[in-house]
Amino acid sequence: MPRRTATMLASTLMLIALLCAGVLIPVPYSELSPGPTVNTLGEHGGEPVLQISGRKSYPATGHLNMTTVRVTGADYRMNLVEAVYGWLSHDDAVVPHSTLYPDGQTAEQVTQENAEEFSQSQESAKVAAMKVLDLPVSARVVVASVVKDSPAQGRLHAGDVIKAVDGTRVGKPGDVAKLVTRHKPGQRVEFTIVPAKAAAAAEKAGKPEPGTRESVSVTTKKAPGDDRAIVGIQAGTDHTFPFKIDIKLADVGGPSAGLMFALGIVDKLTPDNLTGGTFVAGTGTIDDNGKVGPIGGIQMKTVGARAKGAEYFLTPKDNCATAARDVPSGLTLVKVDTMDDAVKALKDIRNGDTADLPRCATG
Repeated sequence: MPRRTATMLASTLMLIALLCAGVLIPVPYSELSPGPTVNTLGEHGGEPVLQISGRKSYPATGHLNMTTVRVTGADYRMNLVEAVYGWLSHDDAVVPHSTLYPDGQTAEQVTQENAEEFSQSQESAKVAAMKVLDLPVSARVVVASVVKDSPAQGRLHAGDVIKAVDGTRVGKPGDVAKLVTRHKPGQRVEFTIVPAKAAAAAEKAGKPEPGTRESVSVTTKKAPGDDRAIVGIQAGTDHTFPFKIDIKLADVGGPSAGLMFALGIVDKLTPDNLTGGTFVAGTGTIDDNGKVGPIGGIQMKTVGARAKGAEYFLTPKDNCATAARDVPSGLTLVKVDTMDDAVKALKDIRNGDTADLPRCATG
């Protein structure tokens, strides 16, 4: 066989071997790509995303779209060819697998965590919207979760309203831990509660919290790693609203839709359209006080929003520099740090006063 032919054959076989290796050898990376975007003012799956009853609401035009990122699953193993393709793609991002699934979390654990964060974001969105509208919201301390095989299991339950610990009234979740840790391991703590079922039934009926209280005694144990006394619960905050607000959006997780849910609620409860018919999208966590927090995958979200027709994108202040490095053509990034910032920006957009909008910059 001529040397030239042999060299070409060897090169071809090596190339085939490298391609096979690239396809077969897994690499520790995951991929992010633009996910679905949903108008919080519209419908999804045949029903309104925001459903308000017990108070007058108003039709809203335009868009206030929440945005998402699609990610490869926890069990998916990317190969080298896919990783290289993702790195070269303008609209996708390849990141270390541990970034999305830390500490070897399973798909089920990640899904559960995302669902809990999504639920909390809805609660905070409602609270933030009520505060913007100056509507009353009452807060109460509840049992958020009970640790398996802990002293509290079977005695306290998620959703129980904690009124007092050892006769001392509690006003915020941190009060519960402080009062419990005053004890030594092995001592008993007395919880005064409204059982979860009674509290939920009263709320569903639109009635005040039941006057009936129950006393529950729990014996503390030593915390793992130190000498603190614990009972094995996580205290949290639940809110009671003056009317019913339901957010109907399945198959979405994480906290990043909080800002857009809150703005959608405000828009639905005010006669003037916040957007004036403009297509606005955005992202950002929200806390009870209306503070907007950063999220992951910002560039995937701006790409997805623009592809659906968004003209403006409400961007958390701490995501601005990253988002501004590669802005889709025709999309204006508006920097927001609070709910008040976002509402003001929307009013300026509605009125056509866009010259002074706070825009994201790379610096």
